[in-house]
Amino acid sequence: MIKYLENENEFALLISNGFTIVDFYADWCGPCKMISPILEELGVDVIKVNVNLFNQLATKYGVMSIPTLLFVKNGEVVKKEIGFRSKVELEEIISNLKIDS
Repeated sequence: MIKYLENENEFALLISNGFTIVDFYADWCGPCKMISPILEELGVDVIKVNVNLFNQLATKYGVMSIPTLLFVKNGEVVKKEIGFRSKVELEEIISNLKIDS
């Protein structure tokens, strides 16, 4: 499920339970546009955070380049990937993170 962050106050709640990918993106970013449909195909919860609207949140998580993907388990960032990743790469990351539960 893809959810676009609308309110910074809801962010902690959205990532608090289970496995979530947080996608820091911008509308003008080419690689962000390329990765978006891939994220939809993965079958995991994805929270999309527009860095132009939520720059304080991006700063809090050390986002310097986009796209930046945070892989979050029960509110804790367990992996961070910067830049475009293929579907195969993302599936492998997800598989490895779920195995390491």
